[in-house]
Amino acid sequence: MPGHPPYQLLADAVLALHVAVAAFVIGGLILVVAGNRLGWGWVNARPFRLAHLLAVLTVVAEAWLGFVCPLTTLEMWLRVQAHASSYAGSFIEHWLQQLLYYEASPWVFVLAYSLFGLLVAALWFFYPPASRQQHDHRDENPA
Repeated sequence: MPGHPPYQLLADAVLALHVAVAAFVIGGLILVVAGNRLGWGWVNARPFRLAHLLAVLTVVAEAWLGFVCPLTTLEMWLRVQAHASSYAGSFIEHWLQQLLYYEASPWVFVLAYSLFGLLVAALWFFYPPASRQQHDHRDENPA
């Protein structure tokens, strides 16, 4: 197999990246709430909050528009190139897919992602992102 791209390995890497993005989307929400309650100023840093909001808006837009996530599409294409089935393979692949993929009617995903997006938007009002000056001031004068 020398000279052939390691498609299966690349597919597993894309799957791992996809799980990391999903963890960021879900974990980011948890961090914003917990961090504000625990006084962690970094959770309101504008770059973190904007990255999280962009990730959530992407998921919500994909659901509303009926798009398949590009990471899913890339992973499946790589698996086809590796002559592997889309949902079988290595131990890591199996468990990461169990975490990420599940079956439900499309309206369930649209509703769930939309409600999640509304919750993230609400947090912008309850725990607004800090401006650069506010963030720098907090770093100089920790509570």
